[in-house]
Amino acid sequence: MTGPRKSAAWPLLAVLAWLAFTAWLRPLAVPDEGRYAGVAWGMVTSGDWLVPHLNGLPYFHKPPLFYWITAIPMQWFGPQAWVARLAPWMGASAAAAALWLFARRWRGEGFARMALLAFGTQALVFVGAQFANLDMLVAGCITASVLALAHAALARDAGEARHVPALAAGYLFLALGVLAKGLIGVVLPGMVLVAWLLALRKWRVLLSLAWWPGMALFAVVALPWFALMERRFPDFLHYFFYVQHFARFAQGGFNNQQPWYFFPAVLLLLACPWSLWMLRGIARKDDADRTEPAATMRVLAWTWLALVTLFFSMPQSKLVGYILPGSAALALLAADACLQAGRPLLRRASVALAVVLCLGAVAVGALQPGNAMREISRALERSAPADRVVFVEQYWFDVPVYARLVHPVLVLDAWDPAADVRDNWHRELSDAAVFDPALGHELLIGPERWADALCTAAATWVVGDRNAVEKHPVLAANRPAVLEGRKRLWVLPALKAGVSRPGCPEMPTSNSTDKS
Repeated sequence: MTGPRKSAAWPLLAVLAWLAFTAWLRPLAVPDEGRYAGVAWGMVTSGDWLVPHLNGLPYFHKPPLFYWITAIPMQWFGPQAWVARLAPWMGASAAAAALWLFARRWRGEGFARMALLAFGTQALVFVGAQFANLDMLVAGCITASVLALAHAALARDAGEARHVPALAAGYLFLALGVLAKGLIGVVLPGMVLVAWLLALRKWRVLLSLAWWPGMALFAVVALPWFALMERRFPDFLHYFFYVQHFARFAQGGFNNQQPWYFFPAVLLLLACPWSLWMLRGIARKDDADRTEPAATMRVLAWTWLALVTLFFSMPQSKLVGYILPGSAALALLAADACLQAGRPLLRRASVALAVVLCLGAVAVGALQPGNAMREISRALERSAPADRVVFVEQYWFDVPVYARLVHPVLVLDAWDPAADVRDNWHRELSDAAVFDPALGHELLIGPERWADALCTAAATWVVGDRNAVEKHPVLAANRPAVLEGRKRLWVLPALKAGVSRPGCPEMPTSNSTDKS
């Protein structure tokens, strides 16, 4: 590589570093970050790298790519917050690199730098790259697949022969998108590319994207895990595709129901000031010749952003991160408007404002104590592997991660699957127990077995709300070892057989076989 080419890559490297440098600053947010980090930690402690587990139970809400990426460095560095955020950073990096390469090839170096800045300094992207859930990872795969296949289409239309690597990259990222979050990894890129090329009346170019070696690559990468899971768990495909895809999309019993205008508002606020530049570009007269790269790219970006926004606005359940696959399209439109308008001072002011908003968003998260239970987790680190850990009427996702627990915990609650109409921890554990009923019966303890779970000779560490003493006399008879907000940690020491424990009617004569 020549010297100028090397120097040209520095804007991309700087943005990748920018997207990572505050990932260590705040504790894991619960429930989302604690949940996904906990599943990855379960891979490390169990040694099972095929089946994701939540508290030891098979967890099939999402496919395994995030957990694989996270669990590998967890083996070396432990369950640190920044380690849990490597997967979203990798997704953001894939999107940034694809955007940079695509924009530089078709619009030039200056446009690529502007688009990269408009992408990396959206608060939505900056926080998403440092938030340990699946949204940024799948957004990166979707972005990379759209831009790789769009590049292949443009190169083919221009008569260039070197479009095969782009086709292969596009199909690879389609497969990774499916392994990241399921069908949207292939459905969204397909919708965008088909609508874009049909709008340009390039159906022959569209047909050229149906490349059988790419389809074979997709099948080899994406399908084996699903086949293995269905072979091991016969109801897996129905649960994963029908319940977690179609039912979530069509029904209203899941979390965070929002009105139709939720995502336009999110883009306007969390992509500011670049969303304002994008809107300014609407008023500018478009090029008459749509065969020009600038006009063709605008058609792609508007089609992309509109379809992503429309797609995720249809279901009642809406989360902020869902709109991340549209961030690169917004960046292309904002960069186009910025460069057309001139006024370099205003562009620099926009970058400065965007940086301040990004850092402010992370600072707010770092200063908010949230629901993280660091003190209780630190105390639980002292528990022995043979000790029993019990959660009372709640599952705290971050505690097993921060406490580095190597075995599942017992969860005391009224387990009625018919009552699980909300998408929460209770429903997730109930669903997981369906795939391993025996272990579910051992770990999910109903009211009829509460006394047996707490009144045991084994050393027992109990985490619960301060009101837990009202239902569990054994806790009322023992002073909490740690107080953290409304949460309490009780440590019930190991006892010899035949010795009673305060609050328990009678001690068993031998240790329980249940382990935490």
